[in-house]
Amino acid sequence: MNTRSIRFRLIAWYAGLLAGVFVLLAGLMVWGLKHFLETDLRETQARRARQIAGTLLANIKRTGEEFVVREINVLYAPETNGRFIRITRTDGSILYASGPPKDGSFDPLLVPVLQPVPAAPVFRKDQQLLITAVPTSERYIVEVGATITGVEMLVHQALVLVVIGLPIVVLVGLGGGYLLVGRALAPVGRITRKAEQITQHNLSERLPVACTADELEQLALALNHMIGRLEDAFLNSKRFVADASHELRTPLTVLRAELESIAADKALTADLRESLGSMLEEVERLATIVQQLFALSRLDAGEARAEWTQFDLAELVTTTADQMGLLAEDKGISVVCEAPQPVTVAGDRARLKQVVVNLLDNAIKYTPAKGAVRLRVAAVKDSAVLEVADTGIGIPAEAQLHVFERFFRVDQARSRDEGGAGLGLSIVKSICAAHGAEVVVESNGSSGSRFCVTLPLVGSKRNNHDEKS
Repeated sequence: MNTRSIRFRLIAWYAGLLAGVFVLLAGLMVWGLKHFLETDLRETQARRARQIAGTLLANIKRTGEEFVVREINVLYAPETNGRFIRITRTDGSILYASGPPKDGSFDPLLVPVLQPVPAAPVFRKDQQLLITAVPTSERYIVEVGATITGVEMLVHQALVLVVIGLPIVVLVGLGGGYLLVGRALAPVGRITRKAEQITQHNLSERLPVACTADELEQLALALNHMIGRLEDAFLNSKRFVADASHELRTPLTVLRAELESIAADKALTADLRESLGSMLEEVERLATIVQQLFALSRLDAGEARAEWTQFDLAELVTTTADQMGLLAEDKGISVVCEAPQPVTVAGDRARLKQVVVNLLDNAIKYTPAKGAVRLRVAAVKDSAVLEVADTGIGIPAEAQLHVFERFFRVDQARSRDEGGAGLGLSIVKSICAAHGAEVVVESNGSSGSRFCVTLPLVGSKRNNHDEKS
């Protein structure tokens, strides 16, 4: 997972916050439990010490010290119950001291005598004992103690539960955070997927708007407004290109006819005739550009889908290669066509023939004499593949990303000498897009190029999807 993504940061924050709150509450709970148990143990011992002082030591002058010792052993049995009981006189001598407990948890002989005599109850710890010392009016000090092993055991068990519960809480936090963040970012995913599907051919579509009345809804609405403005601008641009190319065709035809008529005059000088020839070449070049722009505008309008039929792509490529063979022979270039099996596709036959013509013309144009051009048509899985490879001058790596853009030329001077305007491959790209096809180029940058067109076969899932759309 990307640690810099919003999803990761939100999940980490959510899980960290939940774990921090759990640790804080668990720490307070353990501390509170320990404090409560120790306080309760002190209060219990203080009550027991006051009980000894009030019931046994209060009448010691009448009952005698031996009676007190005997009653403590009978009533409290400190060795059996694991308690510490000691009665000390004010002069430091001991009236009573309990013996070692059966479990051997502490040694009463190692507990020092409390000196001087306290004026109020005193609480202290010694070994594993929590001792409460209570002074009496009869000049005695009653010390009652009990081990804190039980308290520590309960605290330890609470800590074990915390240690076991912490990973569970973190996992729950991660899972809950993942679900919550996933649901929160789901509209963003839908917007992203839809945005990737919108191209110049379906600018009328809009992004899904989540009715959440928050920033995501505002973002989707703003993007839809932007797409609407782009659609208007794109339509105006296409309308301008279509209108301009349509209006320029007639004047260019008239201008070419007039120039040809003037050039036919035998009274013209050689210099004037050469100038007229150059003018005719430029008019012809301009007419070609206008014709290509008009073709692009018709493709943008969806004309390529108007007359779809099923036909054999292998036969179309073979006949087109034969027709253009003379152009290759004039430059001494060999053209080899490999189309052994029928490959049936659906589309506009004339437009797909234009794809073959443009790719083949481009390969012949930029392949030097004695070079070779190879065409191959084959069915690969559910696709028809057309490859046009040459041994020409190649395409630089930095230019391969732009060769299908309109008016892009790898070498401005070279392309102009060859008569190209940078629209041939743009037309190929537009025709392929209209047919649900993909065209890519490969070249090592110095020698040879390969253009590959992938079309859906008739009856394939891709073709069915394109027909429904």
